[in-house]
Amino acid sequence: MTFWMGVASAEHARGGRDGGFAQLGHGKHIAVKSLKKGDWIVYYSPREGMGEGATVQAFTTIGRVTSDAPYRFEQAMDFNPYRVDVDYLKAARAFPIRPLLGDLRLTRDHDANWGIVMRGPKRVLHEEDMRRIAEAMGILAEFEASRGRPSA
Repeated sequence: MTFWMGVASAEHARGGRDGGFAQLGHGKHIAVKSLKKGDWIVYYSPREGMGEGATVQAFTTIGRVTSDAPYRFEQAMDFNPYRVDVDYLKAARAFPIRPLLGDLRLTRDHDANWGIVMRGPKRVLHEEDMRRIAEAMGILAEFEASRGRPSA
């Protein structure tokens, strides 16, 4: 099992949550091909819209990959992105990243330059980071229960 952080606008992250899928890197196959059934993904959203809108800088959605492999989806006549199905934890609430910067292995050694590690379509996270994010999003018990582990 691998823990992933996807990067997308809050609007796109919510759309994926509501539709039960993850789509990364503007729908490129290479961005989702490493996500496997049973993996976890949390979305970090820098802004409300794609390159525009209010600053969000928060973890916005979290869930577990359920599809066996990526698949193409006909979204528009000339746009057929690759996706994986995700069972999102609907009770998760968005949580700002700033209070977690010193706690996460992903960001704690980057001080003022933490934003650089948040670029690109996805990153692998350490399990302890995913647990900390799940806790901050208010769903640690549900996250642990879905993995067959008691929460601390």
